[in-house]
Amino acid sequence: MEAIEFSSFNFEESLSGGLEAMGFKKPTPIQQQAIPVILDNKDLIGCAQTGTGKTAAFLLPVINEITKRNEDHDSISTLIIVPTRELAIQIDQQLEGFSYFTPVTSIAVYGGGDGSSYGREKEALTQGADIIIATPGRLISHLNLGYVDFKKVRTLILDEADRMLDMGFNDDIMKIVSFLPKDRQSLFFSATMPPKIRKLTSVLLKDPVEINIAIAKPAKGLFHAAFIVYDGQKIALLKHLLKAKDLTAIIIFGSTKINVKNITRELKKTGFPAAEIHSDLSQDERERVLQEFRNKELKALVATDILSRGIDIKGINLIINYDVPPDAPDYIHRIGRTARADTQGVAFTLVNENDQYKFKQIEDMVGEEIRKIKLPDHIGEGPKYNPSANKGRGNWKKKSYKKR
Repeated sequence: MEAIEFSSFNFEESLSGGLEAMGFKKPTPIQQQAIPVILDNKDLIGCAQTGTGKTAAFLLPVINEITKRNEDHDSISTLIIVPTRELAIQIDQQLEGFSYFTPVTSIAVYGGGDGSSYGREKEALTQGADIIIATPGRLISHLNLGYVDFKKVRTLILDEADRMLDMGFNDDIMKIVSFLPKDRQSLFFSATMPPKIRKLTSVLLKDPVEINIAIAKPAKGLFHAAFIVYDGQKIALLKHLLKAKDLTAIIIFGSTKINVKNITRELKKTGFPAAEIHSDLSQDERERVLQEFRNKELKALVATDILSRGIDIKGINLIINYDVPPDAPDYIHRIGRTARADTQGVAFTLVNENDQYKFKQIEDMVGEEIRKIKLPDHIGEGPKYNPSANKGRGNWKKKSYKKR
């Protein structure tokens, strides 16, 4: 596909001015392909991994159409449903930047706030905001009270649709959709396209255009490798990896809250500036920790998969998967926190005996054997990598992620 510039889309002048001020000149592949489809008012399935620019792919045409209609901003025009509060906040922040010179209004609707935030959400849902970005549970709590007015919604967007279904939100999505006009544009964005997504799109979309961009492949600037270890070697290896020079921003992923808490405690014992993020923290606590990390007050975040999608933190040097991810596609999302926008990054995964078969499934998904690095001498020898012998151990189970 021939490269173009944003000027080719003939956006409204106020939107183009915002893009120019932000230094946006050339669209990414998902933006180049999706924006004309959305502007043409067609339904869309966009399959693209994290870091490809899909948020702008749906925000820009939506902002443009609301600006172009130049109507009173007293009704909800677009509903964006997302799986986590962090993603809702991030999309709202990006929307604020893109729409700075336009009259478009928006609000993020998510749980974890105080009574005043609930009041602001209610006001927007009754009196109107052009764009609502919402998590399913919080939105349904408003819908159940009977004051939400979705009669004029023109566009429904589901972002990270596969993650929402993994988290058990299928029934919630169907309930929300039942409040929307049948005559609307529907846009689905997902990193993967499993059968359950196909089934949902067949019910909710009309003759959708499908776009697939670089599915399930690590970024070009990423070096990723694995260490084959016994569980008892993990902490020592982690501390060794964190001694590397020039590391300023690190994310360490654990698959359970217990592991995340234990890892953080071990790092703090050595004086390493780290903090944990998981669903036991309040929203205010999560935002405080993220801000400290962005401000370089913390060197490492230790997190569950709550941070694997939808969080855009620039300058991540290193990703460490202390545990093999619970799903093969989650591997791409985790390591996708680094090497973003053509930068360089490193990701290591610590693979114990029980997780070898799962890790082999990741290798099958990315289509290559992932390099195995010898353990440092002081750590000792690890187990042999023999995933076929571990096929019965640690297989993925059906999960509920509502409390990550």
